[in-house]
Amino acid sequence: MSDFQIEIIGLIAATFTTIAFVPQFLKIWKKNDASGVSISMYVIMLIGICIWFCYGCLIGSVAVITANVVSGILQIFIIALALIHRNKN
Repeated sequence: MSDFQIEIIGLIAATFTTIAFVPQFLKIWKKNDASGVSISMYVIMLIGICIWFCYGCLIGSVAVITANVVSGILQIFIIALALIHRNKN
């Protein structure tokens, strides 16, 4: 299997793991309610994502870098929205 084919598999996996956070983001955004969200879990996940991003940079993997940039942005939005909506309630 070529490096390109391996990277494609990584991009497909990265797409699925990254979009897994979209429903949570949309639920908080639409309902203005973050009562069931564990902020600590998302902070820990964000730390892991930052480490994965660094790893992706070190190995030069577009799939790892891209997935973790997008996932990191989603995590930051989820954390921010959860904090905003928790302070409102």
